[in-house]
Amino acid sequence: MADRYAGPGPTGDASGSGAIDETALAEVVEFTSDLIRIDTTNRGGGDCRERPAAEYVAERLAATGLDVTMLERTEGRTNVVARLAGTDPSADALLVHGHLDVVPAEPADWSVHPFSGEVRDGVVWGRGAVDMKNMDAMVLSVVRAWARAGVRPRRDIVIAYTADEEASAEDGSGFLAAEHADLFEGCTEGISESGAYTFHAGPGMEIYPVAAGERGTGWLRLTGRGTAGHGSKVNRNNAVSHLARAVARIGEHEWPVRLTPTVRACLRELAALHDLDTPDPDDPDYDVDAVLNKLGPAAALVEATVRNSANPTMLDAGYKVNVIPGSATAYIDGRFLPGGEDEFRATLDALTGPYVDWEFHHREVALQAPADSPTYRQLAEAVRKFAPEGHVVPYCMSGGTDAKQFSRLGITGYGFSPLKLPAGFDYQALFHGVDERVPVEALHFGVRVLDHYLRGA
Repeated sequence: MADRYAGPGPTGDASGSGAIDETALAEVVEFTSDLIRIDTTNRGGGDCRERPAAEYVAERLAATGLDVTMLERTEGRTNVVARLAGTDPSADALLVHGHLDVVPAEPADWSVHPFSGEVRDGVVWGRGAVDMKNMDAMVLSVVRAWARAGVRPRRDIVIAYTADEEASAEDGSGFLAAEHADLFEGCTEGISESGAYTFHAGPGMEIYPVAAGERGTGWLRLTGRGTAGHGSKVNRNNAVSHLARAVARIGEHEWPVRLTPTVRACLRELAALHDLDTPDPDDPDYDVDAVLNKLGPAAALVEATVRNSANPTMLDAGYKVNVIPGSATAYIDGRFLPGGEDEFRATLDALTGPYVDWEFHHREVALQAPADSPTYRQLAEAVRKFAPEGHVVPYCMSGGTDAKQFSRLGITGYGFSPLKLPAGFDYQALFHGVDERVPVEALHFGVRVLDHYLRGA
């Protein structure tokens, strides 16, 4: 199903500068707060309804003159797509995407209500403040500022607001990539969440990690099978015991180090920033754990992405204490590095053993983007223009984003949602965390950086 918002027409063809005015700075705060107030909690059971948030952004995009398309695979699970025409029709298009859903939040655990969107002491509070209604608002603010100033970018920019990123993406980017690829015609690269934020690695050391890769998603369902029977009888073919041993083996497994090009580049740059005299990551004597121990807080940018991983998360077995069930189930959150899926599968075969079967409950590809491309250099330059004291480094995300689904269309994705954060503001802890919030000044920084990058991209 598709709806359209038709804007009033083209907004001009100037390529001017200085589009970010006081209105844009006020709007990004307003839009972030308003979007937080629209509860788009995605619990993964299909009950999320992104449509009110989709209508909010669609109406404000259409007011700039853009033709906006709203698309649903499932009623209420709404996606928004619009194309802003560039001045060079021969240039490749750029995808800028953000998701509208958020993870659950328990109000009793928060200092403010997670869906209040309250602005207090220069900070916007609420679920989605960093993941990722802030970026949704920044993009909206930039596009509206361009409309007022008559700015057009060099190349076409496709703007996509998606549903269902916090679960399977089947109603969001997966649906768009599979059923509406024509809307992304010409797009070769994209930017989205989880990059270009301030990471304070120590006194006076500000790092801005730009994502140039993602580990693959391998959520697993394990099924232990055995012989059902009475709980008082000896049973050497107990499904619960088989499963428990397999889960323990998986949880205790030490995965070998596997350094991808993005992680190698990150390690080189972090070592140089910390003045570490260590071997090059390509050296056979390179000890990544020893290097991580010397990086202090900055190790957090790398340590989850030097190996595959598999963490037990859920168990389900039996229905009565004195009945041995014939089967038992467990779930594992598995992640694999670019190029590491075959090893991941083989390892799970070995760890589960002969009495436990496993299958992918949800699987998505690992991604790798070049950290020496013109696009990466432009992203880094945009950050440095407004944070000259910062050090931009490439990194690989431990989790995943909608870039996985859009990669099926040949789109190379980077994580780039710029925020300048004060010392002590732990961005990574607030992702899916309690008291999620974002400083107003960080939103202003992000709008300026995005404007600068997107106009010159």
